[in-house]
Amino acid sequence: MAVKVSLFMTCLADTLYPAVGQATVTVLERLGCDVEFREEQTCCGQMHMNTGYPELAGRLVRGFADTYSGVEAVVLPSGSCAAMLRQHAQHVAPGVSMPPVYELSELLVDVLGVTDVGATFEHSVTYHPTCHSLRLLQVGDRPYRLLRAVRGIRLTELGDASQCCGFGGTFALKNSDTSGAMGHDKIASVMDTGAEYLCASDASCLMHMAGIAAKEGAPVQTLHLAQILASVA
Repeated sequence: MAVKVSLFMTCLADTLYPAVGQATVTVLERLGCDVEFREEQTCCGQMHMNTGYPELAGRLVRGFADTYSGVEAVVLPSGSCAAMLRQHAQHVAPGVSMPPVYELSELLVDVLGVTDVGATFEHSVTYHPTCHSLRLLQVGDRPYRLLRAVRGIRLTELGDASQCCGFGGTFALKNSDTSGAMGHDKIASVMDTGAEYLCASDASCLMHMAGIAAKEGAPVQTLHLAQILASVA
């Protein structure tokens, strides 16, 4: 079932990981979706809420709601931003009318009803379930079901998978020692899998883990779930 989908790019993907947004569009268009991008979009307000500025977060949430008023579905390649809009919007913007918001794996599995998106990726991959997608959105095994359907992939289990990578937005700045220690533990678990690629559904967590891996000289590359699902070779 194809639907009209509005892509919300998220701040981090827009500024540092544009390939994640491009991959999201590739996957959805391959499945017959009509994908639009509304240029007036800004931020979901998560950073502002997390750092104690609820009024500013509320303005951004209301701006989001106005921008996407009346749309059939908004897709985000980020569990943390989707969780902000689904779980916290009413706290900072009481009474706001939100459009239907979906993290990518939710849209693919629950709305479009697919797990095989026609991808091919002939490499070994381990998947890190990010905290907000796991605990607030409860996406469960949806990303795993999508990855298992990728042709040629060798999916390896990540030990202590539910353990946080240590990023946590501004937590990584305010508590850098703790954040770094958590990241080192996560990369150690990744290395134990022997995987070539570390996959996750949040560019922010991937950025953090990629930095730790590079610092340690760990031979693993990072890719967003959308990038693997967009791959055909």
